[in-house]
Amino acid sequence: MSKSPPRVRSQSAPAPWRAEIERMLISERQLARRVREMSVEIERDFRGREMVVVSLLNGTVMFLADLIRHLTLPLRLDFIGVSSYGAGTESGDLVFTKELRLDVCGRDVLLVDDILDTGRTVHRVLAKLCALRPRCIKTCVLLDKKARRIEDVGADYIGFEIPDFFVVGYGLDFAERYRNLPFVGVLHPDIYSRKQTSTRRSGHPHPPAALKISAP
Repeated sequence: MSKSPPRVRSQSAPAPWRAEIERMLISERQLARRVREMSVEIERDFRGREMVVVSLLNGTVMFLADLIRHLTLPLRLDFIGVSSYGAGTESGDLVFTKELRLDVCGRDVLLVDDILDTGRTVHRVLAKLCALRPRCIKTCVLLDKKARRIEDVGADYIGFEIPDFFVVGYGLDFAERYRNLPFVGVLHPDIYSRKQTSTRRSGHPHPPAALKISAP
């Protein structure tokens, strides 16, 4: 089990991004340090075993790359695609867009996601993986946003616990933008407000009930 995640403290966003990013929540240095710590915890728990890392597309790409390059354990890597968002913040039905290629039956599985938000996605993916009869499953998330939890699901390894902010960067997106930011930042409300207004004018009259992040 992961130790208690460090607290996050807001900082000014880097100058090039201040028009769109309200503030920086987690710096590049903080991310690097915490990912290294998480890799140590994972190595300790999986020592002596080969594991299959199953990563959710697409928001995990930067976190996953940094995490596994610190792991010296033998591992195999595969991906699951789950979609519940359009170009904005409104959620919909969960649809699997990519299935596993590797056989995980009888194997140790590490499920990696960018953020544990409502828990809907992780809950569905865990149920799907359990049906494949792995030896064990542990869950690793970069961000834990407990304020929005709907499903009774947690994670074994947590990078940071965050408040109910709309965050982007380090793989997380809004309308497929901002994934390339090297930090996690809070998006200016004007950015997603304009998107919501544009969406309603395009014939989608229902605004999102609440702000959501790239994957629930």
